[in-house]
Amino acid sequence: MRKIQLYKNTGRGIYIGAIDAITKAYIRKNEVFADAFNYFMYDGAQVIQPERLKELDSTEIAILLNEKDTTDKKAVQVEAQQKYRDILKSAVIMEDGHTAYILLGIENQTDVNYAMPVRNMLYDALQYTKQVSEIADVHRRKKENSNHKSVSHAEFISGFYKNDRLIPVITLVIYFNENEWDGPRSLLDMMEISDPIVRRYAQDYQIHLINPNQIADEELEKFQSSLREVMGCIKYSRSKEKLAAFINNNPRMNMEVAAARVIEAINHVPIRIQEGDGKFNMCEAIEEMIKDGREVGRQEGQNRINQLIILLSKENRGEDIVKAAEDREYQEQLLKEFNL
Repeated sequence: MRKIQLYKNTGRGIYIGAIDAITKAYIRKNEVFADAFNYFMYDGAQVIQPERLKELDSTEIAILLNEKDTTDKKAVQVEAQQKYRDILKSAVIMEDGHTAYILLGIENQTDVNYAMPVRNMLYDALQYTKQVSEIADVHRRKKENSNHKSVSHAEFISGFYKNDRLIPVITLVIYFNENEWDGPRSLLDMMEISDPIVRRYAQDYQIHLINPNQIADEELEKFQSSLREVMGCIKYSRSKEKLAAFINNNPRMNMEVAAARVIEAINHVPIRIQEGDGKFNMCEAIEEMIKDGREVGRQEGQNRINQLIILLSKENRGEDIVKAAEDREYQEQLLKEFNL
């Protein structure tokens, strides 16, 4: 087992790009990826199996038409833009006793993206467009090989036949932050529509979100991987006492290095890992953190008292120094008087 200990922050911090890379590397692990969707979609039931996940190319191509000269309809530029999802995997699940295929995408967010519904809608729409294009290519190749059935005019024009079917695409947003997600959760949330009829007919698109801030303790138990500990540590990152209670009451705090790196990056708690078998005990790390925090707190308190004594001495208030040493309430009163 690897042992870890916390060391004092040098002030260098971790850049956002590095945090994104750390969270992406962690979520990319099939065990964690499957756990996130099983928690969100199946209430913790193990429907999506890690060994039946296959990573796919997350690049989506957006074709944009840019008509620069409206008087000349031929003056249209076709521009292709690449859009990159964080992670996209295919999954095989059992649905009503039959094998079914789905495409699962995860977007890692360390900050709120206030255009997230549009962003996810674009990713999903591009993936569906890609599927339609690939199916049309298959039909065209069959036609070229004279190995195709007779099709209707509508099917020929569409390239997508009446009985063709798309594979469902589900995108999940994981918010690696202890704060509440205060951004829009749907396309309609991004609009200001007062007319109820317009609102009824305006198309909506909701995001699927995992926000540690909103996960109840009993809900954390539905995670089966180290994602349980990661979400819990992020949720309680602002309170060392609550964090310690969560960890001490959790019997599974031996976790892999990738999970520790996420906790390190999000909670801004640097971790030094000693070589071992790839696992370590987080309880020891948190105990060390709390101990370190108490020592810092005692030192800060002592510095305040020393400064108070100096200020009182300059004003020849020796009696107040003695009284403050004997009376804690009077000491606090003096600290407030000098804004310490």
